[in-house]
Amino acid sequence: MGGGSRDSGEGKEPAALFEGHHALLLLRLEARGGSTCSRAQAPPLPAPCPGVATRLPSSVAEMALDPAEQHLRHVEKDVLIPKIMREKARERCSEQVQDFTKCCQESGILMVVKCRKENSALKECLTTYYTDPAFYEECKMEYLKEREEYRKTGIPTKKRLQKLPTSM
Repeated sequence: MGGGSRDSGEGKEPAALFEGHHALLLLRLEARGGSTCSRAQAPPLPAPCPGVATRLPSSVAEMALDPAEQHLRHVEKDVLIPKIMREKARERCSEQVQDFTKCCQESGILMVVKCRKENSALKECLTTYYTDPAFYEECKMEYLKEREEYRKTGIPTKKRLQKLPTSM
């Protein structure tokens, strides 16, 4: 009986013509005898406060200039950035990691005694990176870039990298 006119939007207020689920909600509200609020009745948005940024920084370079965006929480400083440092240091010390791994696999239970030289070389290489302030800043900037990208997209880096097409 009224199915055709309901879907076409004839006789409805302009507010009921919105697309998507909002239109359906408005139609249901009107069908029940409720009222709808038009845009003219909505209160105006408050004016921005003086001195408050009205746009987000578009790059890591701008974030570096904005101290508020560069603030790191305790967990970021003490857990997340050191995790990135460990991963990158292992990549950069890959030769020592391979030597130590090979020695451990060949030595079995006697690895503690037989692999001291390889272990100390690996520790020295890793410690060099862990104590380097420039390396920390590099990893910090990488983390800030990942955090900014997550805030823009809502997708963690790991999942974003997995969704890249694997075949060409």
